[in-house]
Amino acid sequence: MLFKKAPDIPSSEITPQHLYLNRRNFLAGAAIAGTAAATGVGLRELVSPSTTVFAGNKIDGIKKSAFSTTETVTPYKDVTNYNNYYEFSVEKTEPATLAKNFRTRPWKVTVDGLVAKKQQLDIDTILKMAPPEERIYRHRCVEGWSIVVPWVGFSLSELIKRANPLGKAQFVEFTTILDMTQMPGQRRQVLDWPYVEGLRMDEAMHPLALLCFGMYGEDLPNQDGAPLRIVVPWKYGFKSAKAIVRIRFTEKQPVNTWNISAPREYGFYSNVNPTVDHPRWSQAKERRLGEFFKRPTLMFNGYGDQVASLYNGMDLRKNF
Repeated sequence: MLFKKAPDIPSSEITPQHLYLNRRNFLAGAAIAGTAAATGVGLRELVSPSTTVFAGNKIDGIKKSAFSTTETVTPYKDVTNYNNYYEFSVEKTEPATLAKNFRTRPWKVTVDGLVAKKQQLDIDTILKMAPPEERIYRHRCVEGWSIVVPWVGFSLSELIKRANPLGKAQFVEFTTILDMTQMPGQRRQVLDWPYVEGLRMDEAMHPLALLCFGMYGEDLPNQDGAPLRIVVPWKYGFKSAKAIVRIRFTEKQPVNTWNISAPREYGFYSNVNPTVDHPRWSQAKERRLGEFFKRPTLMFNGYGDQVASLYNGMDLRKNF
């Protein structure tokens, strides 16, 4: 069974719920919209940011990363209360509540496939593989909204090198947890569970690809992918698998979940490309959470200087 969104109103045209629930803030934003348009400054720079409330455990020894953007960070409460996490709900404002008691300990990750060192790793062993880094990355969702988040983790390549992939390994496949007792969204056949994603080996080894276990200096909240997820900042958000329990190395390209569900809409590569529209809406612009006006979408989400060479010679309209 395939999950289909209502065709009449594109998701990219719907104002995020957190923007309109607070009428006073919305009206205040509208009052200064003209100033923002005239100066080219976004509403975030003109309106005081949301109150930040942290609930997780602080991560010690975090070093700043040179990979970070200097763009204004999206407030914590926005990032933790507006989530695509279909394992819990198709409604973006519900995962924060539904994932509140999700158990992230004990947690083990199986590393297998075409590797010399097949193993099952405890999550706390993984967290100690390399010093934690804070990387402020742009994050672009296919529906047309975006965020800027200080993720915490280390390069995915650190784990890959320790697994020692065989020469035939060309891809890395990520499988997320299947647990219908904790994840009510999995009781509905909106997708083919468990959720599976994949990267080409050179993509996974790129230093921007992040094995992520925290954000805003603390442990990942459950609704944002705890205890372990990947973040691939030049791709659409659905490529960044959450709550990972298996990392498998393969010779053939993995069949990723959204491609199974809607192959015409979601390709394997899923690089942010404003010139390739989603069949039901344009990808040329995006709306940053907390801002009223849309902004142009950047090729590779603004990371083209770092990653464009990975796709030399490829037709990026065909390999979407």
